[in-house]
Amino acid sequence: MLSQLPNLLTFLRIAASPVLVLLLSDHAYAVAMMLFLAAGITDGLDGYIAKRFNCVSNLGAILDPIADKLLIASAYIMLAILQDIPFWLLIVVMFRDLVIVVGYLVLAVMGNEIPMKPTYLSKFNTFLQISLVIAVLIGKADWLHFPFVMDALVVGVLLTTISSGSQYVWAWGIRRERPPSSHS
Repeated sequence: MLSQLPNLLTFLRIAASPVLVLLLSDHAYAVAMMLFLAAGITDGLDGYIAKRFNCVSNLGAILDPIADKLLIASAYIMLAILQDIPFWLLIVVMFRDLVIVVGYLVLAVMGNEIPMKPTYLSKFNTFLQISLVIAVLIGKADWLHFPFVMDALVVGVLLTTISSGSQYVWAWGIRRERPPSSHS
């Protein structure tokens, strides 16, 4: 049973996405915040259990990043619809993810090996994206208001989204197209 716990937690995170959408559509920001935090805890917990008890699975390796992106995308889409984050930021974030997914699929179809390890910049981008969701939910739940932090997070998400997307395009596309160097 323990070997399936990480995948079960991942499935729960996937199931949390439509619930988050419903909560946000009802403006239940405080409950949405609790759900978003619980999903974040299960993300850390499933990874810890999988590694600690040696129950990493291929299914979990595929579903875990999908669950993360689904939850973040659901939050961003709803927060943009509710005008809690700029709509243009949603477009930038979604376009980057689309470029990465399409790029990966194109390279895979072409028979190229593609490393699926996120870069440090990509991890920082995800951290800022999550931080922005949390900051918005905290503010909309009337717990704390910090407009300067919100503005800084929007700018940070924008810059790291563009930078990390460009980094993937460079690593997977442009750099691969360069002829091999004659120097060793």
